[in-house]
Amino acid sequence: MEDVITEIPPPSRFFQEDLNNFITPSPSLPSPFLVFSNPKPRKPLRPSLLIIALSSPSLYIFHHLSPKTLIGSLILPEVPLSGISIEPSLSDKTCNIYSLNDGDKSILLVSVQHGVSAEGSHLVARLLIGEDIVPERVLILDSIQSQNFRGKLSPDETYAFKLETLAERKGSGVGNVASSLLKGLDYFPSGSMIDGLAAALLSRCQLKNIKGTLCVSWPEFGSSVAGLIRSLLQRNVLPNLDSSLKGDVQDQYARFNLVKHQPYDTEMYT
Repeated sequence: MEDVITEIPPPSRFFQEDLNNFITPSPSLPSPFLVFSNPKPRKPLRPSLLIIALSSPSLYIFHHLSPKTLIGSLILPEVPLSGISIEPSLSDKTCNIYSLNDGDKSILLVSVQHGVSAEGSHLVARLLIGEDIVPERVLILDSIQSQNFRGKLSPDETYAFKLETLAERKGSGVGNVASSLLKGLDYFPSGSMIDGLAAALLSRCQLKNIKGTLCVSWPEFGSSVAGLIRSLLQRNVLPNLDSSLKGDVQDQYARFNLVKHQPYDTEMYT
């Protein structure tokens, strides 16, 4: 006679998806949204250049850029607002929007200091490009992910590559200027991949026929890559960058990096 206590029960007659029908679904999160310091801004905002900083070095450089004016924020419901500093801080999980003073140019900066899920990337890209903000040109700054790169990446060397929309390559689209934003920079190698928010932003530029450039750099952290990004920005984008920065940002970033981050994985991928 079978032992009904210790005997393995027979398989369920229900499929897993059928069992899930008895579980109350989790409430869906609200969509991300923009908040501006001016309750009634003149929309859409039409900057000549929109800079979106995603990489650690670019976030650090722009955090120390002065003067800049906080004009709004992108709110993601899944990111808690508790514990955020009164003054902007690199340790806060925020996505602030600033206006930069650069002569007669209208430049907006978006500092994305938290991760964005793959599902939310296209929603965020739509908010930042083409609806409330319609830029003539977009520059996205991100880091190379070693697992997506076809080739060897040495931790002792510094690299930067670019990807461009068709409008940027041809000098067509809004604000016709027939020169590349990051002149002289090599294109991202064929066979390598960009994903996440950076890819969604560049795709949004392509969809809206906006001149867009994605600059990706390696390594993810370090004073050498901070110096490279600073040089690219000063040479091609913000000629007055050095005079606008507070102190020696490259050395400060090296010290900040030692305190905040663990050493990155030095394994090379092929």
